[in-house]
This record gives sequence, C-alpha cells and structure tokens, in this order.
Amino acid sequence: MRKKLRFFIEPFQTFLRWESSSGILLLLCTVLAILLANSPLAASYEHILHTPIAVRVGDFRLELGLLHWINDGLMGVFFFAIGLEIKREFRYGELRTKSAALLPVTAALGGIIVPALLYTAINCGTPSAVGWGIPMATDIAFALGVMTMAARSAPLGLVVFLTALAIVDDLGAIIVIALFYTSALSFSWLFIGILALAAAFVLGRYDVRSMGAYLLAGGTAWLAFFHAGIHPTIAGVLLGIAIPIAEDPDDSLLHQLEHQLEPWSAYFIMPVFALANAGVAISFASFDLASPIFLGIFIGLCLGKPIGIAGSVFVLNKLFGAALPGSAPKAQIVSTGMLGGIGFTMSIFIASLAFDNAAMLAQAKISILFASIVSGILGTAAFRIARKHAPAAKES
Repeated sequence: MRKKLRFFIEPFQTFLRWESSSGILLLLCTVLAILLANSPLAASYEHILHTPIAVRVGDFRLELGLLHWINDGLMGVFFFAIGLEIKREFRYGELRTKSAALLPVTAALGGIIVPALLYTAINCGTPSAVGWGIPMATDIAFALGVMTMAARSAPLGLVVFLTALAIVDDLGAIIVIALFYTSALSFSWLFIGILALAAAFVLGRYDVRSMGAYLLAGGTAWLAFFHAGIHPTIAGVLLGIAIPIAEDPDDSLLHQLEHQLEPWSAYFIMPVFALANAGVAISFASFDLASPIFLGIFIGLCLGKPIGIAGSVFVLNKLFGAALPGSAPKAQIVSTGMLGGIGFTMSIFIASLAFDNAAMLAQAKISILFASIVSGILGTAAFRIARKHAPAAKES
C-alpha cells in the first residue's frame, strides 16, 4: 500500500519542485535574451543562433542552424518528457479516472477554446489569423512558480488541479501542432515514422526495458517526421507515451526516465529555449498596441484564459455539483485561471511555427511576453486579495 501511495505522490511532488523552482531560471534567461537582443551584442547573438551545425553518420549528413537544433532537437526531448507525464497522469495520476479527469480536462478545454476564439475574432481575415493557436498554451513552469510564491496558503488540491490542467493543455497544444502547424506532407517519410513509432509501442507493450531500442525507434521517427513535414517534437511525445509503466515505481521504466529527465528539462532545456527564443528587439515602432496580433494574444491570454478555465469550473460546479478543486474559494479559482494566461514558452514555440514573417514573429513574441507578465501580476494580486479576505469570509 505504501508503495502505491508513493507512486502516486512522489512523482507529483518531484515534478512540482522542479517545475516551480525552474520558473526563476526561466525568467532570468528571458531577461538575459531580451537584454542581448537590445544591446550592442545583438548581431553576435543572432549570428550564434543561426550558426550551422552538421551531424554526420557515415554518408548521412543533417545540417541545421543552432536555433533549429534547439527548437527541433532539444525540444524533442522536452516533449518526450511531456509524453511521459501524460501517460503517468492518465494511468496512475490525477487523470486516471473519468470523475477525477472531468474537471481539469474540461477547464483545459475551456482555456484552449475561448482564447483561440477571441484571437480568431480579432484577426479574422488578416494574414495573422494563422496564429490562433498561440494564446491556447499555458507555461506550467512559470504558472506553478508564481502560484507557489503568491499562494503559499492555496490548498494542495488547487495546485494539483493547475498541474493536471497544464498537462492536458500541453496535450491540446501538441494535437494542434500536429494537425494545423505542419508543412506539405511527404507520405513516404510519414510512413517510415509511423512504422518506427509502432515498433516503440510494440516494445512497450511487451515491457522491453532496453533504452537503446527506444532511442533507435525514436531517433528514426524524429528524422522521418522532420523530412515528412510534421514537427519532429511530435515524435518525442508519442515515444514518451510508448514507454512501459508499472505500478511499482522501483520497477517502472517510465518513472525512472521521468526522474532522470526532470532536472534536465527544468534546468537546461527550457532555459536554453528561452535564451534562444525570447530575444526580440523592443522598440516603440514594433510594439504596436493596436495591432491584431497584439490584441489577439493579449486578450486571449489575459481574458480568454481565466474566462475559459474558471468559467468551465463554475459551470460544472453549478450544473453538475462538481466539487471545486481543493475546496478552494471561487476567488482562488479565478486567480488560477489568470495564472493559466502565462503562455510564455509554449506560446512562443507555437508562434515560431505559425509565423514565417520575421516582423510578425517579433510582434507575437513581444505580445506573449507582455501578456504573460500581466497575467502573472494579475494572478498574484488576485491570490493576495483572496487571502486577505479569506479570514473575514470564514468569520461571517
């Protein structure tokens, strides 16, 4: 029984610790990237990001710029870790039963659909309409980091709810990337990638523990998806889901890989991604508060996210009697929805897929950073106001 409880609780506690504390490092790397992009070192910063790096194996050669290796390669490892988290949550975690999954899944869907609709309404008929997926995302590291600092008295159930919601949110973003942000497909390469992933799922089905076999299947799928026109990080997610899981954490390959990858993901991959992607030259000319891109992202994240998340929770509570997460007061649910508007890394990642135009991408990045900061400030302020009024509410 203790082992079972440890399996449920330990991964979540470790995950929460890594994600929340890495938010500080992410913030520092973001600030550093912005400073570099707006300093005399800007040209060197851009030159380094576009430095070509080639990988050779025999006659095979693949050459990409450093930025592409980060966004396609390193992020593939990050999405592999997300795949592991998704499988654990649906098998043994907060999403393992329909009743437990109903609230975070519905809230995540609300937090995906409402921002996308608001962005589309503002950008409909413009070239920037393709960026509708940008305000859908929630940056789990930043959101949890802000919550742990701003809402230390928040019930654990609310923290678990935000974590589960963000994981479902990531799953939604992955599906959107796979379906809507792909280039022209090469079906021959796609077939090779599907075969490689099918082999990984067969290995997982028979509980094969050889990481070499999974790396071979995953590497083949990554390369095939890259050439097929599907973003190769999708291969990372599916490979993570293929890894076998066991109820005993000491006998679970998935649990072991999660434990090994979490510090690398939190303290290396995501900070490097932020350092490479958050650097945007800020000027009054590029910071157009009236542009459809800015308005769509800002309103989508700062307004659409809390409406979609908190609204979904309140509808389920009112119509179906669903318990509020952690029995938290409604003000804290709204505050949590505001923190869901911290899109940052995932929003920037989707923006880099949506916009080929450099000016539009720069405008999107500025908008994401601004909206994420505002969402964090609003969420923090709302949590503190709710905490001040909590004693008075109890006495009355």
